[in-house]
Amino acid sequence: MNEKDNSATARDWPESERLIAVELDENLKRAPSPDIEHERAVAVYDLLQENRFSVIGKGPGPYRLKLSIADRRLIFDIFNEGGKRLVMIGLALSPFRRIVRDYFTLCESYFDAIRNAPPSRIEPIDMARRALHNEGTETLIQRLKGKVEMDFDTARRLFTLVAVLYWRG
Repeated sequence: MNEKDNSATARDWPESERLIAVELDENLKRAPSPDIEHERAVAVYDLLQENRFSVIGKGPGPYRLKLSIADRRLIFDIFNEGGKRLVMIGLALSPFRRIVRDYFTLCESYFDAIRNAPPSRIEPIDMARRALHNEGTETLIQRLKGKVEMDFDTARRLFTLVAVLYWRG
């Protein structure tokens, strides 16, 4: 569910509708660049500080999430607080392929621009990057519809992690 326009924040939701741990599969081919690693670390930190995440029909949380890629699928392996697996959700990677590729192209341009370009060049790149990030977020929300409910900011941070995972895998 997209709650981008809802005035309630993730802090208003009960503790049982939260992620308390997020792990990315570390057995992937590429090591992240320092910029990509920074984006991942910030996304995980922000996500754990404030999120709304609920697995539909699988009992209350709080939840632990492991993200990985296997057999051309994005895997959301979701556990309860005690470590018991609640559900494993596999999503086809193909709906994310173009978005992630374009997102990282823009990220590279953005990281280069913030080091070398004037603000007038940085702003349009950042706007395009944010728009693509929002598109990826909406795609993630749609792909998880009926399985996981989350607010827009949670989905946005998760898309960052999906993009990093996709890029590394």
